[in-house]
Amino acid sequence: MSDEQIKVDDHAPSDLPAKARETYGEKLELGPAKILTLGFLAGIFIGFGSIAFLVVKAVPDAAVPFGVLQFASGLAFSLGLVLVVVAGAELFTGNTLMLVRRYSGESALSDILGAWALAWLGNLAGSIFVVALFFAAGGHEAGDGLLAGAALEVAGDKTAKGAWATFTSGILANMLVCLAVWMTFAARSVQGRILALVPPIATFVAAGFEHSVANMSLIPAGLAVLWTDPAATADPSLGIGGFLLNLLWSTLGNIVGGGLIALGSWFSYDRD
Repeated sequence: MSDEQIKVDDHAPSDLPAKARETYGEKLELGPAKILTLGFLAGIFIGFGSIAFLVVKAVPDAAVPFGVLQFASGLAFSLGLVLVVVAGAELFTGNTLMLVRRYSGESALSDILGAWALAWLGNLAGSIFVVALFFAAGGHEAGDGLLAGAALEVAGDKTAKGAWATFTSGILANMLVCLAVWMTFAARSVQGRILALVPPIATFVAAGFEHSVANMSLIPAGLAVLWTDPAATADPSLGIGGFLLNLLWSTLGNIVGGGLIALGSWFSYDRD
């Protein structure tokens, strides 16, 4: 067996900035229609991860130790990022790594901001679409109300956070998401990409960090329960206003988190 057959995931850390610049250069050339469409698909994929997350979270109080439940739900949510990376879609949070091209002077900030905006809007539309389908299918009724209760609790916890907590939590969330995406550039195989993705994604979800695109499905799921079940009660912050504020501060935090990962890697390996 040759060395090429043995070495499957052999890209060194110093190789990754160049691979990232090439990848994000190709993404910037997709054009508005493709970015928006692929952003819509990414919203659907992350929505599937959110559904898996809520299914795992839908357990009676104290039935499973807190840490075990959090990590298990994080593992379930990682489905969404696996779908995005392996099937191919445009995720706003991962695309904050496009800043490697700005740091190296290869792309204009205006082009990057435009691609972010299109991916973000596509992500939002896809997320709400999959939540609407899930409720139309009666998925929220699973577990004799346990899933609906989990959706209300998760959404209320997110909108109840203050601006600073949401912003800083968004930084941490996207540092982990972008580290996961960055590590996929080291992998030559699908198995390697999945292995690189899952631990950081499970960790950010288990820790309760704020990921704007995940919140585009998790908070609407809680809102849908609140609006359709007359007996439902939730944190007073859970409403359209709370949803929009969460998206504002988590999005800004996600940009900072992704920018920090891109900056650190560029400064260490690529600035010369």
